[in-house]
Amino acid sequence: MKHLAVLNKYFLRYKWRFLLGLICTVISIVFSVFQPIMVRQIFDLLAQNLNNYHLISDTNLKTIFHSDFSKVLAFYGVMLLVFALLSGFFLYLQRQSLIVMSRHIEFDLKNEIYQHYQLLDLNFFKMHRTGDLMSRITEDVSRVRMYVGPAIMYATRTIFMLVIVVYLMIDVNPLLTLYTLSPLPFLALTIYYVNHIIHRKSERIQSQLSNITSIAQESYSGIRVIKSYVQEEGMIGHFEKASEDYKISSVSLAKTDALFQPSMALMIGLSVLLTIFIGGIQVIHGNITVGNLAEFVIYVNMLMFPFLSIGMVASMVQRAAASQQRLNEFLDIQPAIYNRPDAKSIDVKGEVIFKNVSFTYPHTGIQAIQNFNLTVKPGEKVAVIGRTGSGKSTLAQLLIRMYDPQEGAVMLDGMDLRTLKLEDLRTQISYVPQDVFLFSDTITNNIRFGTPEANEEAVRRAARQASVEKDILGFPEGFNTVVGERGVTLSGGQKQRISIARGLIKDPNLLVFDDCLSAVDARTEKEIIGNLYAYLKDKTAIIITHRIFALFEFDKIIVLDEGKIVETGTHDELLSLNGYYAELYARQQSGDDESVIE
Repeated sequence: MKHLAVLNKYFLRYKWRFLLGLICTVISIVFSVFQPIMVRQIFDLLAQNLNNYHLISDTNLKTIFHSDFSKVLAFYGVMLLVFALLSGFFLYLQRQSLIVMSRHIEFDLKNEIYQHYQLLDLNFFKMHRTGDLMSRITEDVSRVRMYVGPAIMYATRTIFMLVIVVYLMIDVNPLLTLYTLSPLPFLALTIYYVNHIIHRKSERIQSQLSNITSIAQESYSGIRVIKSYVQEEGMIGHFEKASEDYKISSVSLAKTDALFQPSMALMIGLSVLLTIFIGGIQVIHGNITVGNLAEFVIYVNMLMFPFLSIGMVASMVQRAAASQQRLNEFLDIQPAIYNRPDAKSIDVKGEVIFKNVSFTYPHTGIQAIQNFNLTVKPGEKVAVIGRTGSGKSTLAQLLIRMYDPQEGAVMLDGMDLRTLKLEDLRTQISYVPQDVFLFSDTITNNIRFGTPEANEEAVRRAARQASVEKDILGFPEGFNTVVGERGVTLSGGQKQRISIARGLIKDPNLLVFDDCLSAVDARTEKEIIGNLYAYLKDKTAIIITHRIFALFEFDKIIVLDEGKIVETGTHDELLSLNGYYAELYARQQSGDDESVIE
């Protein structure tokens, strides 16, 4: 139960629904236990008047007795019906209170988890698979809901039913009650043993279910690669193996669950036999009446569902505990990137300083940046060039504070990024990533994703500056075209240009472009560069690329290698050094790389 203790805050939040459910449970049980009391009175009344009826069977009183006795029986019958209806009505209110409460808690819990996912840093998402994240917020939350809803409802009803019914049984005959309830200790041992097994198997099953979800999600996302390499059969086999493991574990758990029902039925059957046998002896000796015996039999049958529900509740609780443990693993993770209590707002002007920055990726241990220093003044345009893995993209990640450096500091307008509010920082910087992501929405909504208040004219202007307006107008529905998941209906170049438009529409003072023109042709690239040159006139821009834009007059070009600056200067200065930059330029000029812009 320690894993489920985190849910107590929700019970406090919905305490009035919870209390109403408990009250309705008690009232429903009270009306239920009135019924065997009335049955006892009916049996005792029959036993007491049976001899009297034989005595007057040959007299004129027979008709009067029959009429009066029929009225009494009719009264008891009506009262039994009324009590049954009232018990059912309050049982309905109980379900309305507790089950509806569980749906509210499910809603709150899913939102809490999703919001927590949003707060976690980028490293978390690199360490965990998407399918696992989805499984926890769906399957695990659903199992937790079974605890806060049906399990709580059945448990409270079982507890109150046991307390009230056992009290009434003891009031009638303590010795008969003792014999009737004697199988319970064996029942408790069975529950304890089986629960331990269920908890262990539930954890394994949930983990396997997450694995299946991850495999399916990766297969759907990578369907083009799978088909291109004709690996459909291999992926099917991989999925079938994971599904087979899940099936075996699920069947094993189902077999364990199946132990509960026969065990409960056996204990209940023994209780009924003991009640009839011991009760019959008590009736013969005159210690109890026939009505008491009938009352006891009904009580035992009333306890049948509570006893049977013990196993069901225990199974629900154990599964919920295993699921909540998995949820707590993520909910207990504190984001490495967060707003400090004294975080400050900022109006970005565009000065960027990397001061003795060193950074190693936590999930791989690879050092991307070593003792890096760079100063970018407001309004400057800086190009960052280097081989794959030289640390170019890491600079962009540090600047928008997806990561914090282990050593040194990244300064923006003279302030350490770690002292600034994340919302202010990221709102005022346009970042166009190398890995383009478009949502399954219209092109308009994708472009104004970061600026939902932007009007249609601003969207068109951004698309025009990114040289993608003509392409969009060529679609049947123009800017209202739905692009499909991850922009699957668009070409790579179109996706990149829409991503650039998304960055330009913000109109910030600081822009970071991370190799965002790799999928466009040379002519389109030249057009975009021309548009950007005019657009960036008074703005600070850091353009990360593996290409050389000869017509773009950068204030500074830096060449990275293994996380260090190996060359820096203007285009002409770097050519005169005859280093990596000059080599790359010569290779592009010779035609080995057609991406040079002339």
